[in-house]
Amino acid sequence: MSTSEGQIRVFLVDDQQMVRAGFRMLVDSQDDMVVVGDAGDGGEALERLAVTTADVVLMDVRMPRLDGVETTRRLLARPAAPRVIVLTTFDLDEYAFAAIRAGASAFLLKDAAPPDLLGAIRAVRAGDAVVAPSTTRRLLDHFAALPDPTAPAADDDRIALLTEREVEVLTLIARGRSNTEIATDLVVAETTVKTHVGRILAKTGSRDRVQLVVLGYESGLVTP
Repeated sequence: MSTSEGQIRVFLVDDQQMVRAGFRMLVDSQDDMVVVGDAGDGGEALERLAVTTADVVLMDVRMPRLDGVETTRRLLARPAAPRVIVLTTFDLDEYAFAAIRAGASAFLLKDAAPPDLLGAIRAVRAGDAVVAPSTTRRLLDHFAALPDPTAPAADDDRIALLTEREVEVLTLIARGRSNTEIATDLVVAETTVKTHVGRILAKTGSRDRVQLVVLGYESGLVTP
């Protein structure tokens, strides 16, 4: 599949061929996107993505052999890994929570409207994080109420690297506030908030806002 400069390269992972075909038609209908490959399970995806450059992966979580959670974990351990959007049929799917912990940048239901899915691909490619609007609050609350027993203790060292203002911004991010809302809360310009967010991401080694939410809960800055 040839790509044009600036196009978002999308890779599809789903065990249902018809689902992959539907996503392919949708993505390829966009001038700024192109499907560069697909796979029917996690193992096949890892093999193909080792030789295929992708910007965003649409990842089903419930698959035979190697599920989307472990596939996401292994994929994101690679250098220059693509960003992952987790797609699930089930609202509040525990697999999706695990995938968020593994580093996925987005969580959406498979029945999301096409504009929402396309918007998520563009947002994730730009470095933002996306969680289905209908499940954002319940996702965060459920995530916080079900700590991962295998997770390491809260890494307070990362919080210690932040300034007082950056801790305030991180706390608001963990509560699900947008940059605009944070700017209003702190009575600062939105551009200032974006600068703080960039510094927080860099200092904590986080990929995106979803990982900042995880850090906010695991460090105890925010509790359910």
